[in-house]
Amino acid sequence: MKKIKKAVLPVAGFGTRVLPATKSIPKEMLPVVDRPAIDYVVAEAIEAGIEHIVFITGRGKGAIEDHFDRAFELEASLIQKEKTGILTELHEHLPKAGSMSFVRQQSPLGLGHAIWCARDIIGDEPFAVLLPDVLIKGKPGCLAQMVKVFNQTGDNIIAVDEIPEQDVDKYGVIDPASRDGNLFRMRAMVEKPKVGSAPSNLKITGRYILHPEIFGLLEDQRAGAGGEIQLTDAMARMMKDQRFTALKYQGMDFDCGDKLGYLRAITHFALDHDDLGTGARKIFKTALEQN
Repeated sequence: MKKIKKAVLPVAGFGTRVLPATKSIPKEMLPVVDRPAIDYVVAEAIEAGIEHIVFITGRGKGAIEDHFDRAFELEASLIQKEKTGILTELHEHLPKAGSMSFVRQQSPLGLGHAIWCARDIIGDEPFAVLLPDVLIKGKPGCLAQMVKVFNQTGDNIIAVDEIPEQDVDKYGVIDPASRDGNLFRMRAMVEKPKVGSAPSNLKITGRYILHPEIFGLLEDQRAGAGGEIQLTDAMARMMKDQRFTALKYQGMDFDCGDKLGYLRAITHFALDHDDLGTGARKIFKTALEQN
């Protein structure tokens, strides 16, 4: 069984839910404490053993590529000012040469189309998909937990977490056929079911491990919701021939594509920050007392 060595990060979206902040800045580059949001997703992928990351980009996303490149003028300035600590930190976050690819999705045809754009780089091997809107705190990271399950089962893997029953109509949830601990054999997926008729309260969270046969299905996938090519539609077709297992991962997710979700992420990551956590806690406490 082939190992999971490649991951696809679709970053071509406009970030309309967090406008006007994203009018001139890619949503993935919005800071969460002292790092852009995309940094956390990349770190999760690398921790899971990913060796090559494919970014599916669009117009106005050049800042993402620049972020993962050397900044020679900045480094020269830091050296001149003897700010070696900051320079060392910058170097620690640099990816290995040749470990990232950037592919243009010329038209906004949906998540499924974005994933299909990575087909030639991924090739004939299973791969991971991480939606960059979603940050997940977990030890080990969510993708590392998923890779472990994949290595045991060889199934397509989808990360899920429990949500309150009254919120199921806001998300896509799975229809489980059976359960074994924190693993669920999947029968189907249901997008935003009505409260009271949902097959489960297990929300699809934005992390996937998929076999390469998905590309063949995406190639002829008809447009679905919103007039876009949906990844979930192709997954539903593949589910007829391949096993899908949902992992109820250990951790907490944050939807940074939503204004309050983004604020929630900043709060939690600030409180958990090694250097800034104590100060952040004092700031939050004072702010609550003053308001």
